[in-house]
Formats: sequence, C-alpha cells, structure tokens
Amino acid sequence: MGLERESTIDIEFNKVLNIDIQKIRSEFPILHQEVNGKPLVYFDNAATSQKPIQVIEAIDDYYGRYNANIHRGVHHLSQVATDAYEKARRTTQRFLNAEHEHEVLFTAGTTDSINLVAQTWGRQNIQKGDEIILTQLEHHSNIVPWQMLAEEKGAIIKVVDINEAGELDMEGYKSLLCNATKLVAFNHISNALGTLNPVKEMTALAHDAGAIVLIDGAQSVPHMKVDVQELDADFYTFSAHKICGPTGVGVLYGKEALLEKMPPWRGGGEMIKTVSFSGTTYNELPFKFEAGTPHIEGGIVMGVAMDYLNQIGLENIAAYEAELLEYGVQKMAELEYIDFIGTAKEKASVISFNMKGAHPFDVGTILDKLGVAVRTGHHCCQPLMERLGIPGTVRASFAFYNTKEEIDALVSGLERAHKMFS
Repeated sequence: MGLERESTIDIEFNKVLNIDIQKIRSEFPILHQEVNGKPLVYFDNAATSQKPIQVIEAIDDYYGRYNANIHRGVHHLSQVATDAYEKARRTTQRFLNAEHEHEVLFTAGTTDSINLVAQTWGRQNIQKGDEIILTQLEHHSNIVPWQMLAEEKGAIIKVVDINEAGELDMEGYKSLLCNATKLVAFNHISNALGTLNPVKEMTALAHDAGAIVLIDGAQSVPHMKVDVQELDADFYTFSAHKICGPTGVGVLYGKEALLEKMPPWRGGGEMIKTVSFSGTTYNELPFKFEAGTPHIEGGIVMGVAMDYLNQIGLENIAAYEAELLEYGVQKMAELEYIDFIGTAKEKASVISFNMKGAHPFDVGTILDKLGVAVRTGHHCCQPLMERLGIPGTVRASFAFYNTKEEIDALVSGLERAHKMFS
C-alpha cells in the first residue's frame, strides 16, 4: 500500500461492520497453500498473526519508493519517511486512545517494552524490601525482567495464584497489596490459557495501594478494543507482529507524568538534544527513549496494520472470534479423550488442551502432518505449567481470518491422532 492509498483511508473508530470472511481470507496470501498435501489450517495466532496483502504491499512500497532515515534529513525522501513514521505514532495513539501522542513509544516489541520500564522506572523507584506483584499467568517476558530487577535491588516478588479454571484469585490478589507494593505487572489476556483478566479492577486496586501498574497487552490488542485511559493503565505494551504487522517492532504506552521523570535507557543518536564531552542534554518525549535509527519500515507498517484492523472493526473481530471459540469448545467437548486446560468464564480465542495418553508434542506433530498448525509446549509459561502439574499443552489460537470449517479440520485431526495413540 503506497502513501497515496494510505492517506485516503478514512478510519471511523467504533464503526460496526459485518465480517466478510471470504473477502478477508482472500487478503491473506499465506493461507492459500497446502502443507503436507493438506490445506493449511493456521491456529498458531497467539504466537504470531499472518499478514494481509495491504501490509505486505506497504513493506514493498517503503523500500521501493521512500526508504530513507528519518527525523534528521532535510531531503525529500527523509521528509516523506519521517511523515509516514510519525503518522503511525498518531495512528497508535488513536488505536489505544492515549491522551497524548508523545505517550506512545516505539520499541522492539512487548519484551523490549517491559525491559525498558524495568530498567528505567524500576531502577529509579524500586528499593530494597519493596514488593513487586506478578501472577501465575505471566509469560516469561513479564517475569524475568522483574526478577533481574528484584535481584539487583533486593526487592521481593509476590505471585497471585489461580483457581482450577485458570482464573486469578482476586481475594488473594487483594491480600498481597500493601504499602510495600510498588509495582504490579500482569497480562490482559493469558497467552497460554486465553483467560481474560479483570485488569481495570486490578489496576484500581493497585492504585489504591499506591502502586504503579504495567499491563502486558500482547494478547489483548489483536482481539479487542483497548482504551488505556479507561483502564487507567500506567504502562501498556504490545507487539506489532500479533496484530498483522511486522516482527521486531512494538509499543510502550506510558503516562506522560511517569515518562517525563524516567531516565533514558539507551544512549545514542535521536535521544539527545545536545552532546559535548562535558555533558549531554536529553531529547523530549517520545524521542528520549528511541535511541538510534529505529525500525522505520516496521513502525510505518504497524500503522497500516492498525488501519486494517480498524476497517474491519475491533468489536466485530471480538464478536466473530467469540463465535469461533464457542464452536471450537463445543466440538472438542464431544471428544471424551480431550482435557481442556483453562476454562475461565471470560476468555479470548484460545483453546489449550491435552489428549489423554499422548504428549502434546506428539499431538502437534500429527496435526502438522494433516496441515493443522498449532503450538505445543509450555508457551513460555513454565511457572504456570508447574502450577498446573503438566509438562505443557496443545494450544489452538484463533484469529478473525479463521473459520468453523477449519475447526472441523482440527477436530478431525484430533480424532485421527487418538486412533493412532489407542
């Protein structure tokens, strides 16, 4: 998609449209192929999403027509690239309903964003004896940075437990909050189980205790409309590659007041105003946190991906994926040898399960031979799997370009796998 085509897009946020699944699928070239002689069924969307032709063309358009470094150039190509990059920042501001454009920082992705907060806000504010609250549902990227910080500072990590359905123990969470709590970090939606957490309530409770909140939105932003002001999130993170955009780029939203007080993380070009050997003056937001040449194409094309999702409608995506989830659970529940792992009342489009008498890896391997792509293992959630007492799960995760017929293919594959293991 060229800049001229992009500029004609008139996005009407919250517009309700119908899902035209055939039209949508026609826009994803990768879906129209065979794997092992079978039509591809891609159910690994929680790991990464596929890309529509609009996104693919936008990548080609950048490199073929206006590839240049941004912000510092006075020539035409640099100005065109800079305009496109900063337009993507404004698109992201609207996408999250951030109050200010400069509250949107472009990073290398969710993991990078969490590390940025840990190494700036965390190092500046966490002291010996302070407490950091995490949950059993966290991805390793929302555990390890805080462990590293706690080890460095002598802080204490406490963990919110879950019930058998994979839902957070909210009474236990409340009991952990105290004057020593300085930070609470949790995901909006569990990548392993699909649990939709009560993040607005959790944020309000944390704020009442005087704590700062970071929400990992990697799994929520692809499936629902997110309003960071309504959530009152202090920090909110996500990755472009899970919303039909490129890998290696993502977003950290932070409240202006917090970002202003935080020191830079990486030093170099762009994040400075003046440099001398006697001292350096740092740049204003958001550039203070964006050292060096960024992933220019990635930022621009991330904005194109957001425009694409907005044209379909996040509300429509959520409703359609809820239908897929309900249908998938209903069909798989008919298989008596399937154990569902994670049965929260509020869920996103993830079905995590195991087959009696079979290892998840073996089930995934057989499904792959039938053209069905699923994820197997601990899903970067080893503490969660240990808590559940299992080595891992098979995870089928749906997107708005999937169909009920593809779910039927998954169920047929599970029936065949079971016969092989019987």
